[in-house]
Amino acid sequence: MPRQPDTLQGTLDLLVLKTLEREPNHGFGITLHIQNASDGFLTIEEGSLYPALHRLEREKLIKGSWKTTQNGRRARYYKLTPAGTKRLSEAQESWDTLARSVTKVLRFV
Repeated sequence: MPRQPDTLQGTLDLLVLKTLEREPNHGFGITLHIQNASDGFLTIEEGSLYPALHRLEREKLIKGSWKTTQNGRRARYYKLTPAGTKRLSEAQESWDTLARSVTKVLRFV
């Protein structure tokens, strides 16, 4: 089944927050984690990721700071804030409810 362009609409925040729950990371690292964790199914484009990171930072759900990567490049690393942890919990609960409801509908034949 081909993916629709809006597959990640509404779930990008959840994916980013969940990724940052593991450890602070930079944009490219977040992208790689999501792609690897989804066995390559989910790919996040820069044009979607960076506006989301800036918005999440404005909303004080993540905090960014400049650091040097392992290969010596400067990158902005993001980490969850307490508000981000709370939002992640709420978003996961909402996603779980949605997934259960959709599964029920799909089984009702």
